[in-house]
Amino acid sequence: MKNLPNAMTIGRLLTLPLLVILMMIDAAWAAWSALALYTLGCITDYLDGYLARRFHLESNFGKFLDPIADKIFIATVLICLIANHHLSGWGVIPVLLILCREFLISGLREFFGPQNIQFPVSRLAKWKTGIQMFALGFLIMGEYGTTVIAWNVEIGYILLICATILTVMTGWTYMKEGMKHL
Repeated sequence: MKNLPNAMTIGRLLTLPLLVILMMIDAAWAAWSALALYTLGCITDYLDGYLARRFHLESNFGKFLDPIADKIFIATVLICLIANHHLSGWGVIPVLLILCREFLISGLREFFGPQNIQFPVSRLAKWKTGIQMFALGFLIMGEYGTTVIAWNVEIGYILLICATILTVMTGWTYMKEGMKHL
């Protein structure tokens, strides 16, 4: 547990209360601060895995906690985007699809884990994650981002739709793979 990648994973989780508070404040400074904290979380999401593999710091604790921390991090942001009305109406549908897929994949991994059946992350799933992270960054800024990019909210929605399509595709792929083992 006591290594840099695991500390980064735990740190990402510990920032969530502050991120939630910032996302719920309706002010430009709070949106920019939330974006900075969210971006830091996204960077550590990439770095913790890279550092663990590169410097042979992989641990059972990290293998357990990192995917859970990633899901908690993204789910928290998605729920806050609905709560602060940056996503509403039809924008809730992608959130539901993304959350359902995450629960499905977690359930598959938990169910098949004791049987030593693993579901490695596909290249498409990595693209899904990257696009989703960019989408959420735009949506965290909401209307405050239009001072920098006029189409900020629209870009966020378009990227979220793209991420949702990839979410459904990768979820279906994982589900088909899981059905083979049943």
